[in-house]
Amino acid sequence: MRVAENAGDDGLHPKVVELARGKNFAALTTLLPGGHPQTQVMWVDADDEHLLINTEVHRQKFKNAKRDPRVTLTIWEREDPYRFVEVRGEVVGITRGPEAREHIDELSRKYHGRPYRTKIRSERVILRIAPFRQVIRMPS
Repeated sequence: MRVAENAGDDGLHPKVVELARGKNFAALTTLLPGGHPQTQVMWVDADDEHLLINTEVHRQKFKNAKRDPRVTLTIWEREDPYRFVEVRGEVVGITRGPEAREHIDELSRKYHGRPYRTKIRSERVILRIAPFRQVIRMPS
């Protein structure tokens, strides 16, 4: 098994970007007010520097990340879940408005082949996550 670690000083590792931009899922862990972790399976994306998570402002994961920006994301390869990356980082930006709304449609097209159909209860936001530790696990 090949394991690579880096501190994230050079941005996202290429394998992290590859998995995040692919049709793969991520487990997002945030911290509840009492300090306990909360994890949800999420759609994930990446730009050149950040992992991107799209959510709504009324959801607990958003409230958690806004209060304490430290998060962990594990992204696994859809066809082989033993091939995965773990990224520890923090939310360094929140994008609101039309860009966040368009992004959820892009994610829905990636995962389902159609625009987002679920009713939006509050406001869509994109959490921009900068890495400070990345672990790449790829069995040979």
